[in-house]
Amino acid sequence: MSKTTTNLLLMLITIIAGTYFYINHCSECGTTAVEEPPIETAIPKEVASTSYPFAFSDGNFSYEINDNYNFNVSSPSILMPLANGIGTGIGQLQNYFSENTGKVINVIGYYSSEEENNTAYPNLGLARANAVKNHLVDQGIPSVHINTQSELRGEMVPKDGIFYGPVAYTIDMKSETADEELSALFDKINADPLILYFNTAEASISLDAEQRQKVADISRYIDKVADATVSITGHTDNTGLAATNMKLGLDRANFAKDYLMENGILAEKIRTFSKGQTEPLADNATEEGKAKNRRTVVTLNK
Repeated sequence: MSKTTTNLLLMLITIIAGTYFYINHCSECGTTAVEEPPIETAIPKEVASTSYPFAFSDGNFSYEINDNYNFNVSSPSILMPLANGIGTGIGQLQNYFSENTGKVINVIGYYSSEEENNTAYPNLGLARANAVKNHLVDQGIPSVHINTQSELRGEMVPKDGIFYGPVAYTIDMKSETADEELSALFDKINADPLILYFNTAEASISLDAEQRQKVADISRYIDKVADATVSITGHTDNTGLAATNMKLGLDRANFAKDYLMENGILAEKIRTFSKGQTEPLADNATEEGKAKNRRTVVTLNK
């Protein structure tokens, strides 16, 4: 083998060996490290609390301040004290209605689906609207000039557990069919009265959605009809002495009265009675029948 051939073979072996060692022992040689961007921690944005003004208008008549009636979350009770500007606005409303007897103000209570409703009304919005209505009545505005409504507001955000001004107001003409509507409401309530059931020897109340709507209907009727009253009659099963049951029936009726008063129905509008065990609705020989007899019935009087 010539010297030239030998040199070529040595060069070829060197190249092959270098390539082998490069592939197997220096896979990262000549590469540039790529740094991954740091993971940023998302910082949640603070959601601004909501606030609604005490404002109403009708043509040239208008009033607005940034304060309003305020409520704790899941509460129908107005937080006191109120801003002075609310009293000023109520005074202007009084003057307005004295000159515009055919007008009404709609009080619209807002509520959130996240709140817990422990009132006698279908939702906290209506309970808040009724609380504001009662305050307006206390300040001298006749209830015939006030309608109550509710509206679910998903965007409401409290601040420190308080909803600021979850109430809105609009002014409208009185309904031309108001008398017919009230007459129909009276018939509806008394045809299917509010009935509250009790456990044996107990006088506690837990309302379902249908019963809460009936309370709202009763409240609406007595607000609009000056001489209307509510009759509450307590009944029992035949367990125990008749005299004891007569008292228990009245206790239940008075408990229901207190409950309605707590939810805005005036005491002077409510009359309580007891029938004790004298008017059973079902057979007292069965537990099911006794349960139906332990009841309090709420009806209207014109």
